[in-house]
Amino acid sequence: MHKKQSRLALVTGGVVVALAGLLTVLLTMVGPAQGESPGSSGQEEPAHVEHREGSDIARLTLTSKAASRIDVQTAPVETSRRGLQVVPYGALLYDPQGGTWVYTSPEPLVFERVAVTVSSIDDERVLLRKGPGAGTEVAVVAAAELWGAEFGVGH
Repeated sequence: MHKKQSRLALVTGGVVVALAGLLTVLLTMVGPAQGESPGSSGQEEPAHVEHREGSDIARLTLTSKAASRIDVQTAPVETSRRGLQVVPYGALLYDPQGGTWVYTSPEPLVFERVAVTVSSIDDERVLLRKGPGAGTEVAVVAAAELWGAEFGVGH
């Protein structure tokens, strides 16, 4: 990656994390009424985060209402003529250390973060040297919100 792209990636990563915090605040705004305990409202949590033993990657399950509210959208990973995986730029996330990630969707409303290795970025397409296989669904809209839900940003 070029130096200019690297700096842009780090700045973009900071913006993504900030947006993820905003999402978490929005997702938690629908809570119990004044005077009710969290369990007495009858409302289920918008996102269930399942932490797996021995892994820092969690499995997120959204309610259909939460998915609709953040307008989460997925698209399949494609393969380039050079045999690289291709995802839309909206799927790519940067962590604070500069690591690159996407959220796969193994089943409807379920998301898991997967590390990827970027080969290059061509406008709105990200070519990956390492990542999920062709046909795998990845979040292309609301990926930052999934990050916020996974890490509890805003709690």
